[in-house]
Amino acid sequence: MGSDRFCLSCGVPLEADDIALYMKLISRMDRQFVCLDCLGSRLNCERQTLEKLIVYYRQSGRCVLFR
Repeated sequence: MGSDRFCLSCGVPLEADDIALYMKLISRMDRQFVCLDCLGSRLNCERQTLEKLIVYYRQSGRCVLFR
């Protein structure tokens, strides 16, 4: 996972957390990902909600995608 990846929908550079959350919520098998804004549109939720999920998974320490 690196910053050399870009959102499949809008083309913005992806952060590691964008990719990790996509893998957690959608599919770990995919190799193309979307940014938090596009993921929010797809899931019908706000970006802040997704950012809170990232914080939750990081703090829980249980998800290997967020270590």
